[in-house]
Amino acid sequence: MNTGSPVLEINEVGPRDGLQIEARMVPTEDKIAFVDALSDCGFARIEVTSFTSPKAIPALADAGAVMQGIRRRPGVIYTALVPNIRGLERALEAGVDEMNLVMSCSETHNRANLRMTRQQSFDELSQVLAAAARAGAPCNVSLSTAFGCPFDGDVQAEQVLDLAARLVDAGANGITLCDTTGMAYPNQVGELCADAARRLPGVALTVHLHNTRGMALANAVTAWQAGITRFDAAAGGLGGCPYAPGASGNVNTEELVHMFECMGVRTGVSLESLLAILRGLPGLVGRELPMALLRAGPRLAAHPPPAWLAERFGPAGDAA
Repeated sequence: MNTGSPVLEINEVGPRDGLQIEARMVPTEDKIAFVDALSDCGFARIEVTSFTSPKAIPALADAGAVMQGIRRRPGVIYTALVPNIRGLERALEAGVDEMNLVMSCSETHNRANLRMTRQQSFDELSQVLAAAARAGAPCNVSLSTAFGCPFDGDVQAEQVLDLAARLVDAGANGITLCDTTGMAYPNQVGELCADAARRLPGVALTVHLHNTRGMALANAVTAWQAGITRFDAAAGGLGGCPYAPGASGNVNTEELVHMFECMGVRTGVSLESLLAILRGLPGLVGRELPMALLRAGPRLAAHPPPAWLAERFGPAGDAA
């Protein structure tokens, strides 16, 4: 099997991409506690919140309070979504380490999600990138629908790569290729990731996957084999997209970490600490979550054998 890097970075996006779409309004102090607990798990990055208009995303109206209330762990990069200049100003005031900007590769999704044409979004993001550079703040741009659009269908790879290159020229330090609607499949992911690495040498590339059609982990392996070393994921599979019909949440962080650790790839994330957080997630968001790994346990988790085995065969290890 082709192998990628022996070390990966995981960007936990649950506090932002996960909580923004939940029906339950999570109290500010609970969001802070959630981020603080995640900080102790070993993540390279945590996307804490979004500095969008409170009218647009009321669930994250407390962005400034959350950002300023969290406990900063040395070595963790705390990021936030920034949609425009005003959002950048608020994020800088709150001490965000890295800005995450977003636009779509497909026209219809961009209009539905951002209420702008792609050219309008590009022009606005260019202004944000320039202002962030003047402030010394690094920026990543997440490209939604990079692997397909629920409205426009297939998105051509060259279209994605051209947009990514233009954004890098405008000042983006990193690019995230987003499977916003779970339309990606493994060989498509491998080809686009390999092409992006060739087209954008030296640019930090991240892959953002959804498990809508059950291919997220397979896609992650293929991306890793193609050279990707950074992945977005959400604890418990939190998240979704209001303009992605039928989309499920993000790829489960615990499943991604468990899979790669089983393969001998280091993520730096403590699976035990993460699973402990998952036990409280249903109470945090007010609903059950698809957490199969929490129910089953890690691959080598030992389970007690049926009591009748000892009665019939004696204690384990007594057999000749």
